[in-house]
Amino acid sequence: MKSIWTANYENNAIKIINTWFDGEPLYVNNDLQDKKFGLVSSNLTGHIINSKNEKEHIKATIFGWFKVDCILFISDKKIELTKEK
Repeated sequence: MKSIWTANYENNAIKIINTWFDGEPLYVNNDLQDKKFGLVSSNLTGHIINSKNEKEHIKATIFGWFKVDCILFISDKKIELTKEK
């Protein structure tokens, strides 16, 4: 089973993937920034460069057992995700 969430933030494409056997990667602009392997939850971290050329930190958490979900924060602000799959 595979779940994919996406978001766009200040012209940065963010993709978070959850798979049973290949782990949970975090991509920013198609570059892998973090990857974890967790049974119940995974915490992923990364960064983006905003329109002011400043680095902002990303935190994503994948959680759940029967229904997997994801939450994303950029600079401690919750960002809405779109579940693609």
